Amino acid sequence: MAKTLEYKGHPLQRKDNIIYYGSFADKYIIMMQVLDSKKEGDLDIATRVSVQLQMTDPSIKSRDRVVKKSEKESLYAAMDVAAVWLERALSSR
Repeated sequence: MAKTLEYKGHPLQRKDNIIYYGSFADKYIIMMQVLDSKKEGDLDIATRVSVQLQMTDPSIKSRDRVVKKSEKESLYAAMDVAAVWLERALSSR
């Protein structure tokens, strides 16, 4: 069985240019979408990343699930804000 990639104790899953951070079993999850990137050698480096804190409740319309959103200039900056938002959201139950 493949080991799930984790960051600060929460799972990370990627599908194309979207990265989900957190567990869908929890009340909140982070969705990061790479909007722009640039080539550096063989790598694509994210230069614009949308970050959204979303509720996972399937009974809520998808557009109403977004609690907070922001845009960052790198994946590192996006992960930083994502980790803080998710931690705060999950601890405020």
